[in-house]
Amino acid sequence: MSNLTVTRRHGPWTAPTATEPVDATLRLPGSKSLTARALVLSAVADGPSTLRRPLRARDTELMAGGLRAMGAHVSVVDDERWLLRPRPLQGPAHVDVGLSGTVMRFVPPIAGLAEGPVTVDGDPQARVRPLGPLVGALRAIGVRVDAAPGGGLPLTVWGTGRVTGGEVTIDASASSQFVSGLLLGAARFEHGIVVRHEGPPVPSAPHLRMTVQMLRAAGAAVDDSVPNVWTVEPGRLSGHAWDIEPDLSSAVPFFAAALVTGGSVTLRGWPRSSLQPVDTLRTLLQRMGGQLTLGTDGLTVRGTGVIHGLDADLSEVSEFTPVLAALAALGDAPSRLRGVAHIRGHETDRLTALARELAALGADVTESADGLEIRPRPLRGGTFGTYADHRMAHAAAVLGLAVPDIRLDDVSCTSKTMPEFPALWSTMVAGGGHR
Repeated sequence: MSNLTVTRRHGPWTAPTATEPVDATLRLPGSKSLTARALVLSAVADGPSTLRRPLRARDTELMAGGLRAMGAHVSVVDDERWLLRPRPLQGPAHVDVGLSGTVMRFVPPIAGLAEGPVTVDGDPQARVRPLGPLVGALRAIGVRVDAAPGGGLPLTVWGTGRVTGGEVTIDASASSQFVSGLLLGAARFEHGIVVRHEGPPVPSAPHLRMTVQMLRAAGAAVDDSVPNVWTVEPGRLSGHAWDIEPDLSSAVPFFAAALVTGGSVTLRGWPRSSLQPVDTLRTLLQRMGGQLTLGTDGLTVRGTGVIHGLDADLSEVSEFTPVLAALAALGDAPSRLRGVAHIRGHETDRLTALARELAALGADVTESADGLEIRPRPLRGGTFGTYADHRMAHAAAVLGLAVPDIRLDDVSCTSKTMPEFPALWSTMVAGGGHR
């Protein structure tokens, strides 16, 4: 349904094939979503903040770099503990978003609080990612923004040191990040903000709940009691000691390995109460034949080696789609993954990319407007295009557990959220996954 360009940056990487059930206990890096929100909230707080066990990866380093460019003091010397001291935001500054939707949507609202111009740009593919609704909303609350003709990157925010704020209506059906971006800086706006969504349902609702809960933890008064309306009162935010949970999205391919091989994978350091959609993941994996439990050792998934077909609306957990599609291609019955039209605007058009690459390996895939129908067939090895998309690489690695000779054209794209992914994955498959 879309024209795609495969981006190749490095030579191919052959995904290791499992010869026995995996049995691994892992400690994965911190959540990208939590790290990004903690950085932004810390930059507009009144006092210093710390981030314990944050994610160090391309996206979060770009976020830290963008805040630093606008004047915040961000120390990332210690991998286990980042320190942020807020300072008055200022321009001129340039923010490189790379291919990160989080950075490109979280930075412009707080750039309005800077004194001076802030330019925002990124990788070529970032220029086609949806941004127009956020630009329109910023203009509606008093921020001067010059954007590209299509309403996206590159753009310049002409900050004046203050944002009026107030009420704004937005269609956030393409990304919940439009709403989160507006909310995160809103306590510093003169009149706070009231965001009303009008349009198809907002995807990735758990990420919005995460934004609201973290705002409250920093001292903001937030009302989300009315569906599709979010209110942040003007006020002061406190510095905070943020404990960053392990990244659930990055754990999904490792958990999938338990299902594919009939093994067991435990993610250490998982909290009893999580800001991430662990209950939804538990339900999905159980329906596909796995078992997820939370114990003293961490979050554990066990598989039987048999993967069941799945018919599910993934609109709230769309980041799981590529790995679940890989599992579906290895399943014992057809699957239908739906409700994820918005992932066409992610790092690549993930639906078209998945349909193309799975079909090239022999899968029977039908692409719909908002999802995929996958009918399992015997798969063969081949080169799997990753499209500079870390989630596509994760899907290919999962397939490679059961299908020999699957070659990823560029595994380095995993550095976006987990630079150590290739080594950690290979070690797990080889039987050395305890750490």
